Amino acid sequence: MSRAPIGFELQEEGNRGDPALINVTQINVNYPGYPPPNNQTEVAPGGSDPHLYPSVSEKSPAPIGFEGQVQDELKENGEDNSVTVNMDSPQTEEADEEEEGGDLMEKEKKEEEAKLIDRLTQQMINEKATLFFRDGKKKIDYVLAYEPGDNEDVKKQQRRKTFEKNLIEEGLELEHEGKESSKNGKTCFTKVHIPWETLTRYAELLNVKMPLAENDMETQLESCFENCWKMFPSPFELDEDVLPTETNYFTAPFNRSRMDQYIGVEYKKGEFVIKDKDTFFTNAQRSKICYEILSRAHFTEMDEEEDRVNKKFGVRKLVDNQTYNAAYPLHDGRYHSDHSLLTVGKDSDRHLLYELWARPGMWYKYQPLDQIRSYFGEKIGIYFTWLGYYTTMLIPAAVTGLIAFIYGLATIMDDVPSSEICDNATIGNYTMCPMCDQRCSYWRLSDSCMYSRATYLFDNHATVAFAIVMALWASFFHEFWKRKQAEIEYEWDVADFEDGEETVRPEYEAGVKRRRTNPVTNRDEPYVPQWSKCFRYFTSFSVLVFFLALVLAAVFSVILYRIVMSAILYGNSESLIKTRASFISSISAACINLVIILILNQFYQRVAYVLTEMEQHRTLTEWEDAFTFKMFLFQFVNFYSSIFYIAFFKGKFVGRPGDYNRSLLDKRQEECDPSGCLIELCIQLGIVMVGKQIINNVKEILIPKLMVWFRSRQSLKETSEEKVYSRWEQDYNLASMPALGLFDEYLEMVIQYGFVTIFVAAFPLAPLFALINNIIEIRVDAYKFTTQWKRPLAERAQDIGIWFGILRGISAIAVISNAAIIAFTSEFIPKLVYQYGYSPDQTLSGYTQFSLSNFKVQYFARESVPDDKKMDIFGNVTQCRFRGYFEEDSSNPGQYDFTMAFWHILAAKLAFVVIFENLVVFCTWLVMYLVPDMPYKVKLQMLRENFLSKEALFNAETIQKQRERSASNN
Repeated sequence: MSRAPIGFELQEEGNRGDPALINVTQINVNYPGYPPPNNQTEVAPGGSDPHLYPSVSEKSPAPIGFEGQVQDELKENGEDNSVTVNMDSPQTEEADEEEEGGDLMEKEKKEEEAKLIDRLTQQMINEKATLFFRDGKKKIDYVLAYEPGDNEDVKKQQRRKTFEKNLIEEGLELEHEGKESSKNGKTCFTKVHIPWETLTRYAELLNVKMPLAENDMETQLESCFENCWKMFPSPFELDEDVLPTETNYFTAPFNRSRMDQYIGVEYKKGEFVIKDKDTFFTNAQRSKICYEILSRAHFTEMDEEEDRVNKKFGVRKLVDNQTYNAAYPLHDGRYHSDHSLLTVGKDSDRHLLYELWARPGMWYKYQPLDQIRSYFGEKIGIYFTWLGYYTTMLIPAAVTGLIAFIYGLATIMDDVPSSEICDNATIGNYTMCPMCDQRCSYWRLSDSCMYSRATYLFDNHATVAFAIVMALWASFFHEFWKRKQAEIEYEWDVADFEDGEETVRPEYEAGVKRRRTNPVTNRDEPYVPQWSKCFRYFTSFSVLVFFLALVLAAVFSVILYRIVMSAILYGNSESLIKTRASFISSISAACINLVIILILNQFYQRVAYVLTEMEQHRTLTEWEDAFTFKMFLFQFVNFYSSIFYIAFFKGKFVGRPGDYNRSLLDKRQEECDPSGCLIELCIQLGIVMVGKQIINNVKEILIPKLMVWFRSRQSLKETSEEKVYSRWEQDYNLASMPALGLFDEYLEMVIQYGFVTIFVAAFPLAPLFALINNIIEIRVDAYKFTTQWKRPLAERAQDIGIWFGILRGISAIAVISNAAIIAFTSEFIPKLVYQYGYSPDQTLSGYTQFSLSNFKVQYFARESVPDDKKMDIFGNVTQCRFRGYFEEDSSNPGQYDFTMAFWHILAAKLAFVVIFENLVVFCTWLVMYLVPDMPYKVKLQMLRENFLSKEALFNAETIQKQRERSASNN
């Protein structure tokens, strides 16, 4: 009997559909216990029969995340289906015997391969069977998992019993799997199904929007440019053969009384019938509605008022107190398949997302955003839309920054001030004043040669132009994202979510005792009076300020470390260490600062969570916005304070030789190199930004994968052939999405956005590093969501929330910051003033001598005199040079005052800041004026949808009246 090709084993004659998509109840498969008798479709109070989901596998499948192909598994078993024939061997009897033996071995290998294919095919059937209840028809919409143990607390058992009884009373159907049926032998599962009547009732309460009519305006409103663009093939587009374009529909809130108005409903025998109740609502919508019931069900038998006050309700509370170990919706199958996506098609939506989105080889392709939204929900879909848009916008910024860096690299040897320090024997031989008290000695200006060369890479004319470009880039980014967001809000039906669809948080309902009638909905709702809000916010603000002060204290300790370490290194006898003292102290301080940042982040996250809970926010969006704002303040101070110190404070208040500023713990403050502090700022930025990205990627890739591998290996120690490795147990062994959801993902990108915009004048390569990181980040996040995490709840959202306002605030800070960095930290303005105001030949020749001042060492304070004057190298030093614009007052020896050049440079710096900011503000206003927030075609489609929704309402009223008339006539 000939065998069907691999990938078509399940396909019956005459069936041309995708075998992976065939419902297991439609396949004639004879294995014991499936399907079960009719009496087993009811709610099962206890454990299940282990034969209901059997597995014919002869050995355990590979762990989750490491599923292999058939040939790989054959090779692991020491088998190989390839045959090697030596055509040059003589045909002897021994050779004939060997050939016969070889044919026998080949036949046995083929039989083994056929058995393996059958086993894997049966395994796939069994896994798909575990997406349903035992009747093979009812979908599993949610799973509750728990590990009871031998001496389990009786309270936990009672909570589960009460909770599940309340779920059944609310209209859900449950089915239990005992621990004897699980692979690890210790986990019990409660499967939850939401029946049609309960589903439609809650869909109406939650204002779930359903298709009303096909969008007949989408193609009409496409511009000529869009039509022309579609004519050109793009390597970034996804293959339409694999991912066909989905039909766009106008939608309206679901209403049971207007059932006939929706797509997927037909008229039969005097009534409107849903064509397919299993697909009318998507799996994501079903799980969301199911979670709404789970989140409000009580788990104690106490009085309702007492229960409400003590917050004894909701599955989240049960997971927190370990009554249940996990609660999650199911993935719809494996993410990996042995079959080609092009030839056979997708096994499941999860498989499609992995192949087109999460697979590393697809890094250059556009994201399948509609499929992401359909599978994971609007909230996650909007995050990936924003991340993809931000990454795309980084491309021109990264190219421009790279050009600026290449310009600096190409002209580095033409920089006159650097060449004077490195190559001019007279200027390079200048004796410089000690960089610290006592331990430091005099040094030669030529020692900072490498430092001055490196500074020029990030401090040249191209850097200034790039800073202006990035300020404008931020404005374009915001305005065009608002347009993109408006399109997403309309296409995904979330435009009115926060105003009319979002429900009250269960925690708010339980924690707030006062109630009043909502003037908008005319319903009795919990209410927090204004005086209580003010008191809570004031308390929260006070605690917030206190912990922000702790962050600044941590930064202050790093500054002290830099001061002490610089003094120690400058006093070292080794010239190699001494000349690189500032460089070494900067790198080590940046690394220490990065470690402190990561440690404090974990602590402050808990503090912010407690403060936000205390404030009692009504909706989840309000809660998330408040929590986000607190955490961002922590992170902003945490990440940027040390960088702001180097950019705007280091070297600015040092004083001068003979009159150093010692207000900081009676210590002399740090000085900048004669070439400036910009290179130190660049080092700090590079280490903190790139180091954070590397650590986050390692944490997001390796740790979840190792945890999933370990847990799956524990489950697969069970080798019983009567136990199938069910879908719910495979998902249970996956890692859980963090409790704060997408907060960490957004925060990581927003902090990165700050590095890209606020300090871009000091580090023009920041957009390039951000672009590379984000390309990896998209696929890493996709891989996590698709393969390593339990399927998250498909939550809805209207936009990126408060993050947009934070981004706008960062952009405003960036304009001021970049203007100040160019003016006060870089040497751009002093060089311009010298070139066009003091240079005799309008060049930078002589700038180094112009920027240094002389100091007579006889006026040194006692604590500043070096212990080792190094007479053998410098001789009897009578004067030294230092960075600044000072001259001795001839009428008052020992008194040094600012030169006129200092005031000219200061005036030029202030003028530059004013001009820079006004130019950027004007360009930003112009962009906002010229670019409307909502595209014209979206506005028209929204008007059309509202019109159709009203017509549907009127038609429903007309049909209802006709029914009433016919009923009265009969």
